[in-house]
Amino acid sequence: MVDPPEEPTPPTGALIVYAPLVRADVPGLCARLLELLHGDAADPFLCDVSALTHPDLAAIEALARLQLTARGLDRRIRLHGASGELRDLLTLTGLDEIVPTGPGPLRSGPLGVECRREAEQWEQMRDVEERVEADDLPL
Repeated sequence: MVDPPEEPTPPTGALIVYAPLVRADVPGLCARLLELLHGDAADPFLCDVSALTHPDLAAIEALARLQLTARGLDRRIRLHGASGELRDLLTLTGLDEIVPTGPGPLRSGPLGVECRREAEQWEQMRDVEERVEADDLPL
C-alpha cells in the first residue's frame, strides 16, 4: 500500500493565510504580519498560502498589500505552498516577481521593481541672444 503524498508543512513562524480571503481581511493580515516581522529576523519572511487553492483578485491584492507592508519595514515576504492556480494568477497580473512564490533571487528594489530615474539635463543654450521688447512687462 502506498502512502498518500505528504502536504508541505508550513514553516514555523510563517504567516498563515486562510481561505476564503476577502478584502475585509487585509488590514488584520497586515497587522498580524507586522507583529510577526518585529519578532523574527528572517528575510524574506514566509507566508503560507497553501489554503488559497482557488485564488481570486481579492487574494492577489491582499498578497500585494502584505508585500507592501513588509517593504515598509525594509523586509520582504515569499509565498510558501502556492498552488499552480495562484502562481498563474500572479503571473497574469504581473506580480509574480513582486510577490515571489519559490526559491530564487529576490529583486533588490522596493517590491522587486527596480526604479531608475535619470536627472534631467538642462543644457544652457549658447550663442542665443535675448531681445527684450519695449512692451514686455517685467516678472
